Amino acid sequence: MTEHRIYKTSFASVYPLYVAKAERKRRTKAEVDQIIAWLTGFSQAQLDDQLARKTDFQTFFDQAPDQNPARADIKGVVCGVRVENIAEPLMQEIRYLDKLIDELAKGKAMEKILRR
Repeated sequence: MTEHRIYKTSFASVYPLYVAKAERKRRTKAEVDQIIAWLTGFSQAQLDDQLARKTDFQTFFDQAPDQNPARADIKGVVCGVRVENIAEPLMQEIRYLDKLIDELAKGKAMEKILRR
């Protein structure tokens, strides 16, 4: 099985797209960072370090200090694929993040996005 190219893509190259998507819908970079922290356990300083080092997605999720167990509650469709049915663990993590950012951009309340 060939490895998907997103795995070796720099997280720092995609992060501004997440922020821009949120800001187009009047949401904030701080909310994007809060979602990332909830999903991965990265503190703001750790996230900033990952961005500065231009870590790829594979390394970003491998180094996540505390992946939230509630991420299994993330359900829905991203790019025509149900996130809960994705077999490849790394792709599922990436799609979880995509789904959360989509929910933010659609105006969902942070309490619901963070599965509280």
